[in-house]
Amino acid sequence: MAASGWQAELSLGFACRGGKTVLAERRQRGPLAVQRPFYPEGDVCHAYVLHPPGGVVGGDALHLHFNVDAAAHALLTTPGATKFYRSAGMQAAQHQQFHISDGCLEWLPQENIFFPSANALLSSEVHLHGTAQYLGWEIHCLGRPVIGETFAAGRALFKTALYRDGKPLLLDRLLIQGERDLQLAAGLRGNPVFATLLATPATPELLEQARSLCAEAGMGTAGATLFNGVLVVRYLGDSTAQAHRLFRSLWQAIRPLLTGRAATPPRIWNT
Repeated sequence: MAASGWQAELSLGFACRGGKTVLAERRQRGPLAVQRPFYPEGDVCHAYVLHPPGGVVGGDALHLHFNVDAAAHALLTTPGATKFYRSAGMQAAQHQQFHISDGCLEWLPQENIFFPSANALLSSEVHLHGTAQYLGWEIHCLGRPVIGETFAAGRALFKTALYRDGKPLLLDRLLIQGERDLQLAAGLRGNPVFATLLATPATPELLEQARSLCAEAGMGTAGATLFNGVLVVRYLGDSTAQAHRLFRSLWQAIRPLLTGRAATPPRIWNT
């Protein structure tokens, strides 16, 4: 490990061969890896992205590159939460760049936990080409609310960009820098957990399904919108478990409408 931290990269390429999606390309550098693929659906490739050190510290930079070719369908998740620890000043970064060309990618990771005094950047770019389908979410927890620890100090920047054939469909940016941003009405309104689910190409039918499930979410606040063919669902509350329950329910309801396939949860979700 260099003095500036881990510089890690994982590049995965998925292709359809003989009617089955295979992990056709894999390159890795540093402490990022992927387990061997699973096929609980027969032809869809399920894979788990691993970060063995278990946490990200100041100076670390993680780069995830996923490419899905025509007719290929990959579902990726993580076995546990990603933790961004306290920083003495240096930034910790995770950059995600996905390219889907007339295929389908589902990115369904566990939550990200940002410890107080972390200095973190999480940047996601999704590039869709042709008839590509994407269904993904990100769940973030600022501080550790279960032990009463708040994100009173620190900096976390979140950037998401979604494009189809080079045209921007969604550009999202949120900066949280200390207690004030947590409390603002235009910020997180005192809630430590926020999450976003994106699905495209979406229809009004998907929107109605999502709104119905959001209305039944119970504690926390959840809402759904549809624009530029993208379903956007947002959750704001104090529980990552609740965010996961909502998003998994949404995934089970809308996946058949988006992909024509019944929802088959990754096996690791049962452990």
